[in-house]
Amino acid sequence: MKPRGRKQGEDIDRAILEYLAEQDWPVTTEMVAKKLGVSWNTAQTHLYKLMAEGKVKGRKIGRQNQWMLSREVKADDQASKWNRV
Repeated sequence: MKPRGRKQGEDIDRAILEYLAEQDWPVTTEMVAKKLGVSWNTAQTHLYKLMAEGKVKGRKIGRQNQWMLSREVKADDQASKWNRV
């Protein structure tokens, strides 16, 4: 039984990908955490997992980690939009 009010792993991954798809610029781990209502550590863990899967690109700028969708995910998203028409 899932606890109420808490996001599960796959839900967090999906929400991160949707949030990044809406952004024109890279976002920080803190921005992702605030948007999703999760801790910084939870956001960071999921972002690293998505990076390992090739869905997200990350880079460290100073003390911040910045994230964006990988080109492959953007291309897949565009293709799926065309397929819905």
